[in-house]
Amino acid sequence: MNISDIHRFINESAKDSTEEFKRLFHGRGGLYEGWKHLTIDSIDDVLSVALYFKESSESELLDMLTAFVKNSRYKTLVVQKRYMQGSPSDILVGELTDDVYVIENGIKIKLNLLSNKNSGYFPDMKNGREFVKENSKDKRVLNLFSYTCAFSLAAKFGGAYEVVNVDMNKNVLKTGMENHALNNLEPRGVGFLSYNILKSFSSLRRKGPYDLIIIDPPTFQRGSFEATKDYEKIIKKLSQIASEDCILLSCLNSPELESEFILNMIKEWAPDFEFIQRLENVKEFASVDENTSLKNLVFKRSIVTK
Repeated sequence: MNISDIHRFINESAKDSTEEFKRLFHGRGGLYEGWKHLTIDSIDDVLSVALYFKESSESELLDMLTAFVKNSRYKTLVVQKRYMQGSPSDILVGELTDDVYVIENGIKIKLNLLSNKNSGYFPDMKNGREFVKENSKDKRVLNLFSYTCAFSLAAKFGGAYEVVNVDMNKNVLKTGMENHALNNLEPRGVGFLSYNILKSFSSLRRKGPYDLIIIDPPTFQRGSFEATKDYEKIIKKLSQIASEDCILLSCLNSPELESEFILNMIKEWAPDFEFIQRLENVKEFASVDENTSLKNLVFKRSIVTK
């Protein structure tokens, strides 16, 4: 696939794009040889490009994208060079306001497109959020590793009775609060707790039990969480915080770890949780190996009484 092919690909992908977020090109999945470093997203009238490492074709690619935007409905082209640590994103066409947000199934989520880190939104988790929305009615929801609280938005739109968001980072929780205000959601019944999850189970237990628990941790975060050794610690505590018929959404986005990593932990440390299904991934995020792509596993607790 060459740059002309990329142009044709995104031109076709963009034809049915709307104000809602859409990934136009997903090189990260490894399906397009030579383009694993590239993603292109449609965000209303903004074309957002992420480059994960530098290639010799970068200048030619950016020239093509600049011309594409200038001859399309898009007004802004922003390029995030993830390989340049600490470098802000470049606006090659147009401008960005301070109140940029993405729309997903009618839900608004604030974005920071000028950072070269995470924008505040993980689009590949769309189906997970839809599942939460569909299964939150009248439930008490625990959102662990909540980040900017997108799962909380989905739960509240789904009619959750209460949502408890937990994350160590106070700044992302503040953005989570702003996301709730952006969507005109009633703040009553939504909590934002700046806790170290691995050290806070006694506090979480007092606020429970929870009818729907979401575990969506980073694969590795220096000094706070490492999936290979810390995920198990949460699974071991599930019975202390879960209601008798609790639904669990257990997430993992590590290409080095497959579904069995979670399935085996549940079987050993939380055997009263029955595996129900692995949610399908968003089709625009297809991967050359779906076994190692994003894993959203659903479990249901069932306690047998004698």
